[in-house]
Amino acid sequence: MRLWLIRHPPPAVPPGTCYGATDLPLAEDPVVHAEALRALLPADIPLFSSPLARCRRLAERLHPAPIIDARIREIDFGAWEMQAWDRLDRALLDAWAADPFRFVPPGGEAVAALRARVADFLATLPDEAVLVAHAGVIKVCAAELAGEQDWFSLRFDYGRVSLIEDGRFAWRNRR
Repeated sequence: MRLWLIRHPPPAVPPGTCYGATDLPLAEDPVVHAEALRALLPADIPLFSSPLARCRRLAERLHPAPIIDARIREIDFGAWEMQAWDRLDRALLDAWAADPFRFVPPGGEAVAALRARVADFLATLPDEAVLVAHAGVIKVCAAELAGEQDWFSLRFDYGRVSLIEDGRFAWRNRR
């Protein structure tokens, strides 16, 4: 399998804000990002995108018919969405840090739920595809497809593309 993983461009959100499933506009023109990324992507293969605008707008500029799939939206932080990280209940943040895989933010979802839905999505992919998604989704892809053990700490930059090929990263964060 060859999977090109693109993180969306920067969203228009104040620094220090918790966001995941919130549908945010972009802070930068997706056309500029699409022009820079196009040369790194193969032509004529399926492109899948999160339904959130920060991914979908870029996907629509990279492919004439992107396939939108809700399974690759970002994690839902529930009541934490759009709150400043430094204003969240410290005890809840500590509980999340102690067990991020199973802890569920109030009204949100656990990382385990994110991983399950992304794994379900990955099981349906063709041998070659492009994915425009979020950092959390791309990290799950790294764990599921490239066997990354420390996938929580991986960094995927805005508007950059990484390639997983034959069960490993061929390269990361290119533009």
